Amino acid sequence: MKEQARFWRHPAVPETDLLKARYVTHRFSRHVHDGYAIGLIVSGVEEFDCRGTLHRAGAGEVVLVNPDSVHTGQAGTPDGWAYRMLYPSIDAVAGIAADLGVPYATPHFPEQVVRDEEVAALLGRAHLAAERGDALAASTLSRTLFTRLITRYATPRPATSVPAEGGRAVRAALDLLHHSLVDPPTLDDLAEAVGARPSALLRAFKAETGLPPHAYLTSLRVRRARHLLLSGLRPAQVAAEVGFTDQAHLSRHFKRVVGVPPAAYQRAAGTYKTGDLPRS
Repeated sequence: MKEQARFWRHPAVPETDLLKARYVTHRFSRHVHDGYAIGLIVSGVEEFDCRGTLHRAGAGEVVLVNPDSVHTGQAGTPDGWAYRMLYPSIDAVAGIAADLGVPYATPHFPEQVVRDEEVAALLGRAHLAAERGDALAASTLSRTLFTRLITRYATPRPATSVPAEGGRAVRAALDLLHHSLVDPPTLDDLAEAVGARPSALLRAFKAETGLPPHAYLTSLRVRRARHLLLSGLRPAQVAAEVGFTDQAHLSRHFKRVVGVPPAAYQRAAGTYKTGDLPRS
């Protein structure tokens, strides 16, 4: 069965992306989002690992992935799966939590798959309204959806268990990687720069982020690539700016994380200039 995917910006809710897709053979690599991933399985089964736990979500179930939670995604049955996803930023969800007066700044969803017919129907209507470009309905239904999710399923974000010394080294390593997308250090050089042993840094880094440094760097590159694509920079230029060897290298990793190729992502955002549209 043919795979299809459409990615676009929400017409009325700032800092929120949407994805409508059907996948059969496509597999998402281990990655993180800097915001939430909230979706409705329309048909089939999606299987995904989230921070070391394997989940299966079937038709009618709602998927909830927290910011910076490492996860994968692939078909759970031979026929694949279809879903509608929303990707709101932390600020978008935290703003609603603040309006509700909940006693924590950043909502956390301890359950990654929930079966709630009312929430599922609400998510479907909110996503469909956004697809149709109905700004008033889409914004109203999306806000109602996030409110319902927070009041029913959110808890305070759990504290991390990384020792203080290891946490300081990881934070320093993260800062260095953020500034070294094009010419990153080796693990030994990274450890030396933050005053840690390579093996100790690797253990602490994986405990804190869920990824080894090289995989986290790829996720950072894709995240930066998304911002550059939205600014109108051509994919080939973006590849060079974020440290991928060429446009094909960017496209391969971008689709494994975002679900669509860079050109399709940029086209959906309307950032191509005249004459820059790729040939079909």
